[in-house]
Amino acid sequence: MSTEANASPENKGGDGQSVPLSQRRPFWLALAIVAIGGIWLYGAAGLPQGARYAAVGPGLFVTIAGLGLVLCGVLLAIQIARGERFEPQDAEDAAAAAPMDRRAFIIALVAVAIPVVGMPYLGVPITATISFALVARAFGSKRLLLDIAIGAVLSVVVYFLFTRLGLQIGSWLPLLGR
Repeated sequence: MSTEANASPENKGGDGQSVPLSQRRPFWLALAIVAIGGIWLYGAAGLPQGARYAAVGPGLFVTIAGLGLVLCGVLLAIQIARGERFEPQDAEDAAAAAPMDRRAFIIALVAVAIPVVGMPYLGVPITATISFALVARAFGSKRLLLDIAIGAVLSVVVYFLFTRLGLQIGSWLPLLGR
């Protein structure tokens, strides 16, 4: 039995030649985005859509994000069905053919994980400051002290603004209260 008989029509070009993986239509990506949006909408169903202050609850923003993801997934599916090609583009000072900077990606990933691990022990301002400095480093900043200072100012201002609105986003310094 030949391998051509087992190949799906999706893997064949118009002339019967095998189409490389990079040229196949990525409908799976559109479905994945719609599925993620559906998960967000499912999660938002259990959250209050309204609240006592300004009638805006936490579920409203999750619902908006979920609807946005579903809409983007549908639009992406339409673009894929129309045959649009998705190729890397040169943008600003980034070369499309350049390999991914794994070090920067890992630093940004750690910056995203820090609040999950550090918030219960370090509190909002310290955790947000560390995350800000790490993201700045991932984007290429070499001024660690300036990044820490900017992160500290932003995190303290945001903490007090949320507290002033009556929204509790976490403790100031949980280790001092123990």
